[in-house]
Amino acid sequence: MAKMGSRKHLKRYKAPKHWPIHPKENKWTVKPNAGPHAIEESLPLLLVVRDILGVADNSREAKRIINKGDILVDGRIRRDYKYPVGFMDVIEIPKTESVYRVLPDEKGRLILHPIPEENREFKLCKITDKTTIKGGKTQLNLHDGRNYLDEGKYKVGDVIILKVPDQGVKEVINFEEGTIGLITGGKHASEIGRIKEINITRSSMPNTVQMETEDKKTFLTLKDYVFVIGKDEAAITLPGGK
Repeated sequence: MAKMGSRKHLKRYKAPKHWPIHPKENKWTVKPNAGPHAIEESLPLLLVVRDILGVADNSREAKRIINKGDILVDGRIRRDYKYPVGFMDVIEIPKTESVYRVLPDEKGRLILHPIPEENREFKLCKITDKTTIKGGKTQLNLHDGRNYLDEGKYKVGDVIILKVPDQGVKEVINFEEGTIGLITGGKHASEIGRIKEINITRSSMPNTVQMETEDKKTFLTLKDYVFVIGKDEAAITLPGGK
């Protein structure tokens, strides 16, 4: 019986720190299924519905809402209460006309930011890697688990504005100096700034980026933490009207 619980559930004290649950309330919490986002970078859909949005009072009610098809992720109905929801995903509840985008707060925890209805038709996906597949073609690996064939004009670090749910490319934001970046981790998590300088090292040390905020303050962060979100202005709405 214990083994079955360990497969289906997760001990609360082992849950990622960004989950909105108290580690001592109960022994177990829901364990997300394998999916587009890794467990340490996502939230099970049940926690989103019950603990963050508060549209359900308990697990049973949350499961019923999800199973009825009342929750959409990136434009598609998700009936799996363990479906992993992650950074930049668009969550929609058609019955209440509510739409949210998953973003980080200042502590790196995932939050749901309300967005205008017209913003529900696209999401931003960062190119995290490129791989060669059968036939010698190059495949782009995106941060949310999607794969996309490279047309020869994208590089790692660029962000694709993807239409959802049809997955057509709307626009590309290049990872380059002058673009606007959202910091996704470290002590500057959730901060916004323009890329002032990209520092590529030729050693085992990580690459870094110098950012400049709107009030001209500068800070250094890891290249991997920078998620470009716009050229002249942000392509998405942000918490606090940033």
